[in-house]
Amino acid sequence: MFLEPVMPQTAIDLDHLTRQTGGDHELERELLALFAQQCVRHLRTIHQAADARARMDAAHTLQGAARAIGAWQVADAAAAIERQLADADPRRTEAAMDTLALAAAEARAAITRYDSAA
Repeated sequence: MFLEPVMPQTAIDLDHLTRQTGGDHELERELLALFAQQCVRHLRTIHQAADARARMDAAHTLQGAARAIGAWQVADAAAAIERQLADADPRRTEAAMDTLALAAAEARAAITRYDSAA
């Protein structure tokens, strides 16, 4: 019998992920692992890229990836970053980046727990 791992709904919406994968648990694990990798790469670009367009593109891409797996807090925080970068408001961008970093860390921790429980 397969026991579904428990994941806080605030980090990853497992119901959404299950709908996206048709209940294929192996595909869920693959998508979550891919998202965790993308998170690291896009966060690095958002924090370090000199080009505002590259930072906005990374935030937009991260937002889409997060929505695909049900990482709503990451998606919302990435959308906020994209808006702040477009508005060129460095004070608000820094606060939004902190929110994104926290949401991404929580999602990646939940993914690690999910993978460990599988």
